[in-house]
Amino acid sequence: MSLPLDDPEAATCMLESWVRASMLIRLNSLASGVSGVQVSTVNSLVQLLEHDIVPRIPIRGSISASEDLSPLSYIAGIMQGKPTIAAWTGKRSIEQRQIERADVALNKAGIKPVKLGPKKGLAIVNGTAISAAVATLAMHEIHCQVMLSQTLTAMTVEALCGTDESFDPFFAKFRPHPGQEESARNIYSFLGESRLVHRSDGSEEASLRQDRYSIRTASQWIGPVLEDLLLAHQQVTIEINSVTDNPLVNTGTDRMIHGGNFQAKAITSAMEKVRQGCQTIGRMLSVQCTELINPATSRGLPPNLVVDEPSESYIWKGTDIMVAALQSELGFLANPVGSHIQTAEMGNQALNSLALISARYTLDALDVLSQLSAVHLIAVCQAVDLRATNINFLETFHSLFIEITYEVFKDVGEDRSWLNPCELTLWAAFKRHMDQTVGMDSGKRFAHIMDLLQSTILRAAPCSLKTLTALSVWSARCSARALAEFNLNRESYIGAQDATPFLGLASCRMYRFVREHLRVPFMQEMTITTPEPESAEHKVNGAQSDRQERIQTPTVSSLMTAVYHSMRNGTLYAPVMECLQEAMQSKTSQS
Repeated sequence: MSLPLDDPEAATCMLESWVRASMLIRLNSLASGVSGVQVSTVNSLVQLLEHDIVPRIPIRGSISASEDLSPLSYIAGIMQGKPTIAAWTGKRSIEQRQIERADVALNKAGIKPVKLGPKKGLAIVNGTAISAAVATLAMHEIHCQVMLSQTLTAMTVEALCGTDESFDPFFAKFRPHPGQEESARNIYSFLGESRLVHRSDGSEEASLRQDRYSIRTASQWIGPVLEDLLLAHQQVTIEINSVTDNPLVNTGTDRMIHGGNFQAKAITSAMEKVRQGCQTIGRMLSVQCTELINPATSRGLPPNLVVDEPSESYIWKGTDIMVAALQSELGFLANPVGSHIQTAEMGNQALNSLALISARYTLDALDVLSQLSAVHLIAVCQAVDLRATNINFLETFHSLFIEITYEVFKDVGEDRSWLNPCELTLWAAFKRHMDQTVGMDSGKRFAHIMDLLQSTILRAAPCSLKTLTALSVWSARCSARALAEFNLNRESYIGAQDATPFLGLASCRMYRFVREHLRVPFMQEMTITTPEPESAEHKVNGAQSDRQERIQTPTVSSLMTAVYHSMRNGTLYAPVMECLQEAMQSKTSQS
């Protein structure tokens, strides 16, 4: 038996959400009173919505010229109770929804079929409701994704130990693009109370270091997208509150006038902006993600964000590749649809908007962007955990390092005045070398770092054989103690992982959602290692024991899928909106 290439129903029929939204928009249009339909016709649509009877409509076949004539005809067909039309009926759950003939569905619901005359029928099938409905759903998703991208950017700034200076209101004051100003204000607020970012309040030592473009210019990158989306939102909002059939009835002059309100170019225009926005946001997130994964750009994070030894763990290797694949697809989907118009209906529909096709591909792009955002969110949570682990280690090892250094070198030379400044220099160099050696396994890493620090001691300490002897002892003791404390700290953090004491306001919310609500853990090899099959004596009649059946080992892919599903069902956007509300309250209080 051959396997199907896809789900026949999903590949050929619109989703219920699309159709139900179309029926609501069509109802809103007819209720304006200029389409020339009777109240009974409008009431028929109301009853269908109330009883949740939704026609099955082919996903393809419309060029959105005299708008979506073919798809809308299925709504007209179900209103008439035509037995050739199929409909979803039943209670609102996947298991209880069923497909029935339109006449059967209407009879069960006690809805009387309507008889559509020429004008009433034309009022139903002529209009932009289908395209506008899909576009409306797309607008909701892109607004959520763009808001999420700003929280992800704030988390990335923290994970990379960046600065909040890039989002200082001073920049927008002298380059007052509204989108840039809004984005910078949000990200700046999200970074509040973070212990990982470098502040621009003068409290830290001056530095010429600048963040990489992926975070330093994020508000300038996101800003134009916000402005495009504002216009797209306006276009779609006007469209779903307009009358788009033809002809229309001017009751003031008792005239029936013919025009082209059915031309859905406004929807196409809006959707092209949204898809371009998906590619733009995706590009920013993909670069941020790869900079977190790459030790050459991550400012001290291990390669591939591994918790275990770098030479032994590659569980994040595929993540970087997946990000590239997703972003490549977004680049393809960003291409305009409206430039592929073909003449139709023997030349009558020479101008057609392709609005529905554009809206469909926009939802595809948003699906890809959601997957990319899910990958990024897990990666940045992993990164801040690694950053917290490192800070905890440094805080624990600092006093031990100073203590060992003092004990070993206190009797070297008669004058100890060199020792205290040398300890400060050594510790600063130790932290710097920690960032530079993240690609080494810990067993070799600390011995290597101590070797690098020896030259600092030799330049400061008295030149004597006693210094050389003490140096050898110091190097061995420090490297052994550092390795022991590093491993102990790592195991301790894995057992009680919590980066929130170091995070800003928004990052705390997102981190808790991922770790506590979705139960996505700080990933290490043991987290996703497949358990060994049970031995034969634990099997009964060839079947595995209950204990083995209960074992469900996650994969990197399954954990990313959990985050992705939380976006698609909307639960993840709740903490995102809470972050935005806090930012808006902060703006109000400052005003």
